[in-house]
Amino acid sequence: MPYRAPVNDFRFLMDHVTGFSQVAATDRYCEATPDMTDAILTEAAKMCEDILAPLQRAGDLHPAHLDNGVVRTPPGFADGYKAIATGGWIGMSANPENGGLGLPMTLTTAVNEMMSGACLALQLNPLMSQGQIEALEHHASDAIKKLYLPKLISGEWCGTMNLTEPQAGSDVGALRSKAEPNGDGTYAISGQKIYISWGDNDFTGNVCHLVLARLPDGVPGTKGISLFMVPKFIPDADGTPGKKNDLRVVSLEHKMGLHGSPTAVMEYSGATGWLVGPEHGGMAAMFTMMNNARVGVGVQGIGVAEGALQHALAYAQDRKQGKAPGTGAIIEHADVRRMLTTMKADTYAARAIALMNAVAIDMTSATGDAGWKARAAFLTPITKAFGTDVGIDVANTGVQVHGGMGYIEETGAAQYARDVRVTAIYEGTNGIQAMDLVARKLMDGGEAAFRLLEEIEQGAEAAKADHPELSNAVWQAAETLRETTEWLVDQNDLNERFAGAVPYLRAFARVLGGHAHLASAVAGDPSRQRLAAFYIKRLLPEHAGLLAHVREGADDLMAITNDDLAA
Repeated sequence: MPYRAPVNDFRFLMDHVTGFSQVAATDRYCEATPDMTDAILTEAAKMCEDILAPLQRAGDLHPAHLDNGVVRTPPGFADGYKAIATGGWIGMSANPENGGLGLPMTLTTAVNEMMSGACLALQLNPLMSQGQIEALEHHASDAIKKLYLPKLISGEWCGTMNLTEPQAGSDVGALRSKAEPNGDGTYAISGQKIYISWGDNDFTGNVCHLVLARLPDGVPGTKGISLFMVPKFIPDADGTPGKKNDLRVVSLEHKMGLHGSPTAVMEYSGATGWLVGPEHGGMAAMFTMMNNARVGVGVQGIGVAEGALQHALAYAQDRKQGKAPGTGAIIEHADVRRMLTTMKADTYAARAIALMNAVAIDMTSATGDAGWKARAAFLTPITKAFGTDVGIDVANTGVQVHGGMGYIEETGAAQYARDVRVTAIYEGTNGIQAMDLVARKLMDGGEAAFRLLEEIEQGAEAAKADHPELSNAVWQAAETLRETTEWLVDQNDLNERFAGAVPYLRAFARVLGGHAHLASAVAGDPSRQRLAAFYIKRLLPEHAGLLAHVREGADDLMAITNDDLAA
């Protein structure tokens, strides 16, 4: 399906909203000049528009399938993957010592969004490799780094993440997979893993599985879990894939969407694996990969939102229906204009939040500053949950803009809705993201949250002269959010926090979105000023109802009985 990468939005947000200039001013990322940034965004856009976007429908209509134990991918996916790999897009932020480009995560985030908007089913493959690369960089032995990282960064090999088991979903500590020492520094890995994205393919020389399993002396729960590298083919010392390991794809899931992406049930039968990180320290290593993936999945939602918006806008500009002024197309109807503008404003807000998060990650890497680290951690669950919620909302609205034709598969509108739905589920459900936000991320007494709110209020104060109405609305919203954050911090019973966790995350995202739109309006572009007015006047007020929900606590919610729900 046609797709145009939103390069202008990325440039504008980096220049005027997210503070990317701070990243480029550091010694670590000093090569990320405006010219280099522009060149990277432009080249990535060409690849996404010309090579990946035509694969979107092919992946849906010709799903990945298992053929006599071999995974067959959709037509064109091998060439699409080759373009991603040879372009260096997998290892953009990886360490140059291993063949990476060492570029800021902010640029990787922008490119990942473009790839997601063009063809999400294929983009999921390099996203998994990127997460594995970061996990290995931080936790693997030098020998594993030397052997695996250059192959993963080049795209010659790809990586996966194996956590979930039939009885162990969000409760990872309930896993049963076992790791037995072989006596030679390797381990025999046995167990079954489910929902393994891109568990196999027919276009890379090896598939590298990071597998969570328990050693014989591992205690129950997450503290007894270790992490292992388990390749499809066991490489020799030079990295040449050799003997096939004792693992196999049992089956591929029949999914609601993402048909082009093979989601595998994996069986490990004494497969040879190598320990990554210390014994019983698997969750710390896996969380490095998961946090990378959580930002990436939020960006997937934003990418799909952009694709769905463009698809709906093109239809609305062409479809003639009813008595409409101007062009006579349905875009002239007020309600259709409302839907499209909501799609646009929310996508822009989510994109801004993701880039703010990426800037915080880059500043952490460049400076080691604890404040930046706390900000990156705080924004990660918001990026993941709000980005994917927006993706789902926008894709669903896109179907509505199409009317009856949106329910007809041939138009392609429904594919966006089907593909994006899982993003609110994998890499930690959005409810879990919200619970993390109100619990672990407020363990600092709300310091990271209050610092963000202080900056939002300062931005609103600075905008008062030219945009008094909009700036006052943003300032008041931030103040209400501050008061509710103080209330949450005072709650010692976590259930009181969890009851309103999802609306709290949504409210925080709403206010951050208002901040981004206000900053865009201040920059002076009339189009962005009009979009900011729409968001701040019509969408930002949602925060008040959400925060009222938060402050009700848990009592009335938990008073609802099972019989009440079944009545």
